[in-house]
Amino acid sequence: MTTDAFDAWKQWHEDRVESASAPYGPLSLTGTYWLEDYPDGRLPDIPGRWRTDGDTVLLTADEADGLTLDGRPVSGETRLAADTGHLTLGERQLVVLVREGVWGVRDFDPASEARRAFRGIEATPYDPRWSVPGRFTPYDEDRTVRVPNADGRERGLGLGGELAFALDGREFTLQVTVGADGSLWAVFGDTTSRTSSFRFRFLRPAAPGAEGRTTVDLNRALLPPCAFADHFICPFPPPGNTLEVAVEAGERNLL
Repeated sequence: MTTDAFDAWKQWHEDRVESASAPYGPLSLTGTYWLEDYPDGRLPDIPGRWRTDGDTVLLTADEADGLTLDGRPVSGETRLAADTGHLTLGERQLVVLVREGVWGVRDFDPASEARRAFRGIEATPYDPRWSVPGRFTPYDEDRTVRVPNADGRERGLGLGGELAFALDGREFTLQVTVGADGSLWAVFGDTTSRTSSFRFRFLRPAAPGAEGRTTVDLNRALLPPCAFADHFICPFPPPGNTLEVAVEAGERNLL
């Protein structure tokens, strides 16, 4: 094991803990409310009336409601797009999102119980055995599969190809999503899932280079956002992405 690789992993882990525990990090999410579930436009513990209007959300509120957008009080009707502006209610941040045409509002509260109770992320220290060469092969055309999500709903997961790699002489593949910057994203399970690790994890290899080559570093397996708060809508692994091996590496659980 090289000192540089271990030091880089240690810094990555420390950055992850800091990010998770930030005031508006994943631990602060206290609710995700889909507007279609609230036909009267009234969301739990959030003032104003919220409804979809075409490709925006229309918020109707009075200045007395205490909502602000980019520091200015919200009064009357305000149109909101996904991830628009800085919408606050006191110390809380409200974020508009859309998934497959369904609009919702997320409520981030720095005073959340989960953030107060946080003690860190259990992660297995760096081991070079878990960092191996990988080769990405794109599909002829992108595919979408329907997978369950952590909130109990089923949604589409876009897949752009397969990532092949070997561990201890055994060959494995993962179906992966390709990001706008060319980086890869995999949702995977393994034989430690639900026992000594969270029920599934994420992996984010760098963009492939020549001949699709990249590094599969399972030391940097990530807990998904729904490990930190139940209100995230993380996708479960697609068919074929549960590895028949114990990946005793990377982030495992919350402490």
